[in-house]
Amino acid sequence: MLADVPPGAVPATVPGAVLLAGIVGSTAYGFAHAGSDVDRLGLFATPTEKLHGLHRPAESHVSTGPDLTLHEAAKWCRLALGCNPTASELVWLPDELYETRTPLGEELIGIRAAFLSAPAVRKAYLGYADQQFRKLLTRDTTDPATRRRAAKHARHLVRLVEQAVRLHRTGRNLIRLPDPERIRELGERIADRPAVAESLLADAADRLAGPGVLPAAPDPRPAEDWLRRVRAAHYTPPQGPLHTPGAPAQSTGGALGPTG
Repeated sequence: MLADVPPGAVPATVPGAVLLAGIVGSTAYGFAHAGSDVDRLGLFATPTEKLHGLHRPAESHVSTGPDLTLHEAAKWCRLALGCNPTASELVWLPDELYETRTPLGEELIGIRAAFLSAPAVRKAYLGYADQQFRKLLTRDTTDPATRRRAAKHARHLVRLVEQAVRLHRTGRNLIRLPDPERIRELGERIADRPAVAESLLADAADRLAGPGVLPAAPDPRPAEDWLRRVRAAHYTPPQGPLHTPGAPAQSTGGALGPTG
């Protein structure tokens, strides 16, 4: 169970152990204000024997009130190898924002750089930023409520392009932004004049196309080794007989006998 999370935050349907979880979103970036929602993200390990049946357990669980998203370990790795901005930030959080941090979670933080690649950062972060831009264009900013949502889209657009450029240049993902007020003010300007964002997106695309420190492809081997350790740690061998009493104890290997 997550430490310091209100009772019931972890859905009862999660069939496994939470390995790593923490506070993400606006609180982590430094955008939060009084009344802001607190978003939590984590990953869990399904008991290995549950992966052997006909039907695979759900790979994600989402709850609201409080807001919590949990991904199964394998799914999280796939998302991170694609540099999904939302999932990836789980292994780059400031220490004080982690609420569950098991030894296997600690190992995952230790191999976080292996998930990065220049093409995936460019595609994922600019893709998400472009989504924010398109949402921005659909908002009627004459209405106060939609104007606030437009400013939120603009803030996240700026955050995404700046995180992408920093990742490309340094190989590190800075979640806690050093100057959130500057980004907040720029977001307000973009909400009123969306065209301002076009130059930001173009400049980020140019920078991400240039030289950087990220490899051309991620290295999946550390993730594969980690996931195998997760599966071994969460496997419980079946107990009792492996066949129904009275049934043949040996398999025919799938071969069909003569039909007469």
